[in-house]
Amino acid sequence: MTRSTPGRLLRGAALALAALVLTACAGLPTSGGVSVGRELGQSSQDVDFLPVASGPITGAGPEGIVEGFLEAGITTSDSWATARKFLSPSLQRTWRPSAGVSVDSGTDTRTITSDVPADQVEDADTAEVQVMLDLVASVDEAGAYSEALGASNMPFTLQRMEDGEWRITQAPDGVVIDETRFVNVYDGYPLQYFDLSWSRLVSDMRWFPRSQSPATAVTRALIGGAPSDWLDSAVQNAFPVDVQLAQDAVPVVGQVAEVALTRPATGLDDTTLARMRTQLQATLKAAGVAITGVQFKVDGRSLDAGTVDVVEPTADIGTLVLQDGAFGRIVGDEITPIADISDDISAFEQPVRSIQVATDDSRAAVQLADGHVYLAGAGNPVELDARPGLIEPSLDPYGYTWTVPAGEPGAVKAIGSDGAAHDVAKAWPTASDISNLRVAADGTRVAAVITAGKQRWVVVAAVVRDSSGVPVEMGDIKQLIRIAEPAIDLVWFGPDRLGVLVDPSAPRLLTQMVGGPGAAEAAPTDAVAAAGARSAAGVRILGTGGQLFAHAGSAWREVASGVSVLGTRVGE
Repeated sequence: MTRSTPGRLLRGAALALAALVLTACAGLPTSGGVSVGRELGQSSQDVDFLPVASGPITGAGPEGIVEGFLEAGITTSDSWATARKFLSPSLQRTWRPSAGVSVDSGTDTRTITSDVPADQVEDADTAEVQVMLDLVASVDEAGAYSEALGASNMPFTLQRMEDGEWRITQAPDGVVIDETRFVNVYDGYPLQYFDLSWSRLVSDMRWFPRSQSPATAVTRALIGGAPSDWLDSAVQNAFPVDVQLAQDAVPVVGQVAEVALTRPATGLDDTTLARMRTQLQATLKAAGVAITGVQFKVDGRSLDAGTVDVVEPTADIGTLVLQDGAFGRIVGDEITPIADISDDISAFEQPVRSIQVATDDSRAAVQLADGHVYLAGAGNPVELDARPGLIEPSLDPYGYTWTVPAGEPGAVKAIGSDGAAHDVAKAWPTASDISNLRVAADGTRVAAVITAGKQRWVVVAAVVRDSSGVPVEMGDIKQLIRIAEPAIDLVWFGPDRLGVLVDPSAPRLLTQMVGGPGAAEAAPTDAVAAAGARSAAGVRILGTGGQLFAHAGSAWREVASGVSVLGTRVGE
């Protein structure tokens, strides 16, 4: 017997939802209509409601039990106690809901197939049920999110219990949640790992149920956990593998997170302990936990742990523009020049195509109309790359300018301020074309828009550097989102999100989380460039006519005109 789930009265009876939860909570779509995404960690409501499902309905058949079980995946409290009510006693003990999440496009797209016809259910004692899902993403057991487009089949075995009620005796581990409710049930938390130089912290997004304590969830993931596979080659964890949590909870007392560790922690040196504390404090703060510090304990006794210095992200410093031949920060109608850079840029005889400025304002990577790339600064511009077909360059925090021709994605070069070019190995090996490339502010991740197998993807990869900071190779590619239209521009919006301008005929701005869902909104007509910011309010977009646009609520307003180039800073 085959039928689809739309319109069934059972769904309405099986769910007891908190008032207005489903109508008030909207997810972040990876594609589709115009919507503005909320900031990472920001609740979609003033009051934090969680969807609540009810248990099995007396007399429900095999298909109804499976459908109710799937819906109960939204109620994560008490280790999915509601969902376990749909299982046989033996399966209740062995089923592992935390094994992962299958995120599908919606309950109305699920199709249920049973081997027991409806008119024979009363006479049957066992049943096999198949559920076909329209997947959009998945979350693994470690909380790592990946896009996963396509159909997926989930098999279930059911049996009539002694009381006459059907229960599931075999089911896949993990839960199923539709994409519109996923961000109401799970929250994204950016774990922090050290780069290979122990000088910078790098975000690695993970997703955990909102019913869990954030302090406990992220601490447990960091201690005894590992970085995501795609990032692993370029980061490191300060916590040794033999040091584990001694208690399965992390209380916060007086804004201090008290973390009980196993006894091997007592033998660690001061530097390791300081790195551990720095890494965990940064992770807890990035997760939104209100703490002033972390206190390690072993057998109830405190460990004396300091902290280490790390390179902190730079604050927003205003909008960089080239306007009427003058380059600098624009405030109102005034341009404030940048010493050593502005004069060099004004001196170029050719029109300037793109400008990216170093964090300390000491230099800028500049591309001219002929495509050649220069390093400007201190009154002595140096030509770095004159290969034909170069896309816009990207300057990284170590002072290397990344260049690559559009038709040769694997020919990535990182060129130092001395003009020495270094080939970056393993660069986009599956790509046939590349249109955009941007290195993150941590210098450990690089994003790009590539074409692979006739499909256009927004992707990221880890950057592996040698001991002197030279980029030597890239790690494995992580696909973030497939886009149908050409990309106009690519920028970083802080450490965890990318902004992608797409579709020259009808521009849209995609805000794509690295390791999470995304959002889409209409961009100004004829948009040609974007500049990143720490929040959506700071995003700037340039139009073909030289108009500079900023957010005004959910709309865009013109804030300047006569702009020929919208500059960016390292990490944008």
